[in-house]
Amino acid sequence: MFENAFNNIDRAMRNDEGLSSELDYAEQTSWLLFLKYLDDLEQERQDQAELEGRDYTPILEEAYRWQTWAAPKDANGALDHNAAKTGQDLIDFVNGKLFPYLKTFNTSDADADTLEYKVGEIFSELANRFRSGYSLREVIDIIDTLDFGSTDAKHELSDLYETRIKRMGNAGRNGGEYYTPRPLIRAMIKVVDPKIGETIYDGACGSAGFLCEAWDHLRRPDLSGEEWEALQQRTFYGQEKKSLAYVLGVMNMILHGIEAPQIRHTNTLTENVMDIQQADRHDIVLANPPFGGGERKEVQQNFPIKSGETAYLFLQHFIRKLKAGGRGAVVIKNTFLSNTDNASVELRKELLTSCNLHTVLDCPGGTFQGAGVKTVVLFFEKGAPTRQVWYCQLDPGRSLGKTNALNDADLAEFVSHQPDKVDSAKSWAVSVDDLDKATWDLSVRNPTTPKEAPLRAPEQIIADILARDEETRQILAEIRGML
Repeated sequence: MFENAFNNIDRAMRNDEGLSSELDYAEQTSWLLFLKYLDDLEQERQDQAELEGRDYTPILEEAYRWQTWAAPKDANGALDHNAAKTGQDLIDFVNGKLFPYLKTFNTSDADADTLEYKVGEIFSELANRFRSGYSLREVIDIIDTLDFGSTDAKHELSDLYETRIKRMGNAGRNGGEYYTPRPLIRAMIKVVDPKIGETIYDGACGSAGFLCEAWDHLRRPDLSGEEWEALQQRTFYGQEKKSLAYVLGVMNMILHGIEAPQIRHTNTLTENVMDIQQADRHDIVLANPPFGGGERKEVQQNFPIKSGETAYLFLQHFIRKLKAGGRGAVVIKNTFLSNTDNASVELRKELLTSCNLHTVLDCPGGTFQGAGVKTVVLFFEKGAPTRQVWYCQLDPGRSLGKTNALNDADLAEFVSHQPDKVDSAKSWAVSVDDLDKATWDLSVRNPTTPKEAPLRAPEQIIADILARDEETRQILAEIRGML
């Protein structure tokens, strides 16, 4: 049912001149889904208040609630076509009244963890891109059929939404920007093994894939009321700089069952890491921070190790956001392990001396569809310095791509070998005592792989050529002597 609805939404959007890409489809679907979800939630809260004899004041004024402007009903519960706006009237209302009203919730004194704040943040950053009020009316009518009331419905909707995010990531220039492969995320979560009562943080949360998968990992049918409340309100924390990614993350968590996601719309790197206090720290960090970017000098001033590489700044942030004994799993380009610039060397030294970098997972090419970069996952614990690093080369036994993506079975052996860190043809341990302390080089060098013959020096090449020339001269002289 829901899959057909999403397919019909796509068809309606393709007919609108204002929407031209998967990014547009995801963005516009998101704000409409959010308003439908908010209306369903408000109705549920109102019904509960009436049962308990309490008053309830909805977040949105009546004129701006979904049931009023988007899907007014007649006495029989069917769409009231006389009251429902369409065509240019609908576009004028959305652009001239709805969005300006929703933006008023974005006030400086709002509590960032409330739904009111989310309303203001989302609609301060988005714009309605529909040009045709008839296409918009068609999409609204489809979304109005979606039910957010049951757990099963939310689960199916969240799966479809994840598929949309994945398609959007694959369509972009960098597939890893919006979508980290879920099997890799699940393996990372299994290794860090979060527990209810611990806090989980992603300072570059994008579409909130890590937080959503951690939620799925922790929730159980037999959760107590206290445990459920802890998961809803005191477990998952995220920050995201980009507007579209922020909206996707909020909506993704809502569809997974978190009513008021604690995701903040902010540039994490503008925070001075030296100002991070104990109250700001978390038990677990899970992240795939963006790389490249060329951060400005004023942003770099917030970090003891200056670098224009965004991922290096994020890694410094994550180390300091962990509590003592906290666990981290962070995706980063594999060049971090071997680059010889000062920032790379200093950051490797800091990681090894302030944390126990117990595991490096070497991911194969194609792990991030469309990204075209080789990555590793760093697994570390804050506190004691590293004594030994266990490396694992992930080898699915096939080339990875859009039609042959990474799956959970590909990572099962890695996860199972984690506790004992078993050595094999694809895994081995390196003592920190054996590292070059001038470079702290952590390159992936499998000791079981046959070594290639070293390249000859230019002098040796010339000598070999002269020797062969002499050998050839002697052979020719012998031939002439025989003639």
